[in-house]
Amino acid sequence: METDIAVKASKLSRHFGTFTAVDEISFEVKKGEIFGFLGANGAGKTTAIKMLCGLIKPTSGEAYVAGYNINTDSSMVKKHIGYMSQKFSLYEDLTVKENIEFYGGIYGLSRKEIFEKTKKLLSELHLEKMRDSLTKALPLGWKQRLALSTALLHDPSIIFLDEPTGGVDPISRKNFWRIIYEIANQGKTVFVTTHYMDEAEYCNRLSVMFKGKIIEIGTPTELKNKYNKPSIQDVFIELVTRN
Repeated sequence: METDIAVKASKLSRHFGTFTAVDEISFEVKKGEIFGFLGANGAGKTTAIKMLCGLIKPTSGEAYVAGYNINTDSSMVKKHIGYMSQKFSLYEDLTVKENIEFYGGIYGLSRKEIFEKTKKLLSELHLEKMRDSLTKALPLGWKQRLALSTALLHDPSIIFLDEPTGGVDPISRKNFWRIIYEIANQGKTVFVTTHYMDEAEYCNRLSVMFKGKIIEIGTPTELKNKYNKPSIQDVFIELVTRN
């Protein structure tokens, strides 16, 4: 795989019985890029991201993530990525500090590394006063930021975010995207799924998914110019109507 490519998929498909959730999608994501999967609920975004993270096997096709084949090297894929699911992957009955320590152990960090990472994250997230509070007591926006932080504990080169802003307020969504830009500026690749049209505008490039297929791909500016539309929402409506 090319050295500047973080993710590469070729005719990747996933069937559940007679239902095709993902239908022969092909694309590339460059290192350090914020790449978006835009589509309505049920478009196949989450299934695609789970295949790329090595959580479920594709029915056909192949993909490489961080240089590793998802079909044959899924364990290595998981070591090089961070993954934040729609439900934030947090344990509600653990304290904030315990969640960070737990994920540090999962990622194989040493006790010293876990101690240092915990201290750093609590400070960066301004959660020092909440360190011993149960995670379920946190406002949704703070849970979101904590979940992202735990996904970054082992310093992965690629971050997969599956509908990371679902259900949070507009201010929290805006702040979260500021953090995403900070992550990308560190040279990390960010792969994000969303159904929010305004968020698609924040991506360096995005693919539009509809009924399991990628029906368009490009930068937001390229897509708006190609279809002569003022916004990605208008582009999306145009594409879905055509398909």
